[in-house]
Parts: sequence; structure tokens; C-alpha cells
Amino acid sequence: MSTNRNLTRTYGHVEPEQRHALLGQRGAVVWLTGLSGSGKSTIAYALERALVSDRHIAYVLDGDNVRHGLNADLGFSPEDRDENIRRVGEAAALFAKAGVIAIASFISPYRAARDRARACVGADRFIEVFLDVSVDVCERRDPKGLYAKARAGEIKQFTGVSAPYERPDAAQVTLDTDKLDVDACVAAIVAYLNDQGSLQGPKA
Repeated sequence: MSTNRNLTRTYGHVEPEQRHALLGQRGAVVWLTGLSGSGKSTIAYALERALVSDRHIAYVLDGDNVRHGLNADLGFSPEDRDENIRRVGEAAALFAKAGVIAIASFISPYRAARDRARACVGADRFIEVFLDVSVDVCERRDPKGLYAKARAGEIKQFTGVSAPYERPDAAQVTLDTDKLDVDACVAAIVAYLNDQGSLQGPKA
């Protein structure tokens, strides 16, 4: 948070209800959290495709992509991980305010950082999706070969091996991707978005 007294927050003249009516959807953030290899990116992009195919505006904020650009200056210390998620939470909140369904795909290992993102977005627009998969399953998949490197000491502060992962206390959606395929996971998230009202236009 800025402490510069010369800065003044400004506000536009478009109300959230106007964007809701224009787009026929309510902005929201679907926050996918889980270990590396749990399926976050795969599900995020499949969800984006499903929503756009159904004529909804959605966009994926992917952990690796964000670290190539917006957060290229950050490492993987606990402090940098917190700052990574703080920035993403702020960006995702802007997407949601614009009426977009932002799909954030981040390990986001610390509960407090996810809670700050929820507070930034607004609890009524923040859907935490926990991919509840064990380290053993993720390590067997190891699509990027990261667990092998972490076990060999080539990657420091690797979540699930040499750094902790704090499970969500009460995620809105919990998915076991060892038992559910991608289509079933996407269907579960879409069903929640429907029930929550994000995919519907304003009531007459």
C-alpha cells in the first residue's frame, strides 16, 4: 500500500451494474491453488476455453507467464512469494471490476497470501478452487521435471519438497484431479459460477 500523500485514488463513472448489464456476466476471480503438477494450468485453460465458447469473457493469469513479465523481478523466497501473490491479487481484482472472469493459476502456498487476494477482490467475487492432490501423485506426474530437480537440490524453496504448502481452510470448490478428469473439473467450476451468479445477466 502506498504511503505517498501526493497520491489520490480516483474513481470512474461506470457502475458495476452497468458492466454487468453490458456483458451479461458478473466479474469474478477463480483462484486455482495446489501443488506443482496438480493440474492448475491444464484446468485453467480448459475452463477459459469452455467459458469463451459459451460466450463469456474470461482470461487466464498463469503463474509461469506472470513471472516472465509483471513479476520477473521476484524470486521464490517466502517474501517474494507473498509479493508475487499480492500483485496478482491486485491485477485479478482489476479484471473482476472490469467484468471479466479472471482465472488465476498459482501454487500460492501460503494461506495468508490467498486471504489477502480474497480481501482485495472481495469475498463475494473470489472463488477459491483447491486441487487436492498429494505430493506423491504430483511427483509421479512431474510434467516439468521440477520434483526431480528439487530432490537433487537443483531447485531451492520448492513447494512440497523443501518449502511448505498450506491447505485452504474452506475452499469453495475442492477437486481431486487424481480421480476427476479435466472435463469433470471444469464442469464443477462452471456449475459453481452458475450457482453464484457470475454467468448470468442482471435480473430484470
